[in-house]
Amino acid sequence: MPDLSHERHWRAAGFPCIAGIDEAGRGPLAGPVTVAAVVLPEDYEHPLLDDSKRLGEKRRETLYAEITSDPRIFWASVQIEAAEIDRTNILRATHLGMAQAFEKLIPRPDLALIDGRPVKAFPGEHRSLVKGDSLSLSIAAASIIAKVERDRLMFECAALYPGYGFEQHKGYGTVAHLEALNRLGPCPIHRRSFVPVAQLELDLR
Repeated sequence: MPDLSHERHWRAAGFPCIAGIDEAGRGPLAGPVTVAAVVLPEDYEHPLLDDSKRLGEKRRETLYAEITSDPRIFWASVQIEAAEIDRTNILRATHLGMAQAFEKLIPRPDLALIDGRPVKAFPGEHRSLVKGDSLSLSIAAASIIAKVERDRLMFECAALYPGYGFEQHKGYGTVAHLEALNRLGPCPIHRRSFVPVAQLELDLR
């Protein structure tokens, strides 16, 4: 289970305000990548808060409501849309989202703990933690916010673009999604730079 040991280590090293940052939606063929940044209180505890991938939808929704309504917690989130992902690439789009979420936090954190690898051109001090969402409570909280907000958006997209099943697979490349993509063609939220979508567009020409 994640805890605040990494946060305590870096506070002792001279970084009193520490944000955890994580994303949801790097792999899907459609929809945005969502990034969240969270600053937890130094004494924060929660027996059920964990990496969003380990939790069911109802538990994530409950934790989201608790985190975002807690006045002691500072948080921000951003969506980087498919068009920006196609214009740059998914890694750069994710890094852009991490920078934007970090800069939206008030007060500005002294340090960010980021799930994954180091982020180029990040606008502040940061440390990367591989599998950080299973190690750091701050990153785990960010993973909850990013996942819930992206899932909610994909439910909305399911109503806007019926037939693709976005409410079920959230844009990931499942068999059902690929079948719908072949049947209907790409819709405005599909990532044209991702191979299955790009190949289909080539085949349709």
